[in-house]
Amino acid sequence: MWALEENPQLALRHGRAAKARAGRIGVVREMLGVIAYSCGEWAETLSELRAARRLQGGPGLLSLMADAERGLGRPERAIELARSEESQQLDSSDLVELKIVEAGARLDLEQIDAALVTLEDAGLSKNGKGEQAARLAYAYADVLAAAERTGEARAWFESSLAADEEATDAQFRLDKLA
Repeated sequence: MWALEENPQLALRHGRAAKARAGRIGVVREMLGVIAYSCGEWAETLSELRAARRLQGGPGLLSLMADAERGLGRPERAIELARSEESQQLDSSDLVELKIVEAGARLDLEQIDAALVTLEDAGLSKNGKGEQAARLAYAYADVLAAAERTGEARAWFESSLAADEEATDAQFRLDKLA
């Protein structure tokens, strides 16, 4: 994936070329969907990930699909995906990612309390460790900051930073709140 990090547009062109040659192979469509997501091509993301799921089965990458719905200005659809039966088939780490996206969609709809509850239900902990705990704490802090609950937001950004310093820009957000 080095090409994606260094030159996402080139990676997208390569992904589209791969699809032109092997469009009936699920992993090719999934790869193109992930690349399109990285490039902010929301409609293409949805199209490709839906195709990959039809070809391969399973609930994979539901969080990317829900986030693409948000990118298209459809937070209600993101919430529908997060609440779908398919979401119950996700493993715990994928489910946490989906809950983070759902909370963002609820924030888009100005449903602050629902966003906070969604993240709390995802296993939020001030003492969590690792990238996933950091991302969950960061998302919670972000919602609190949007609600202008600055003191609480600072505490959760600090929890995010303590969980994994590299996973988020929590230090930047703390500096901004100071």
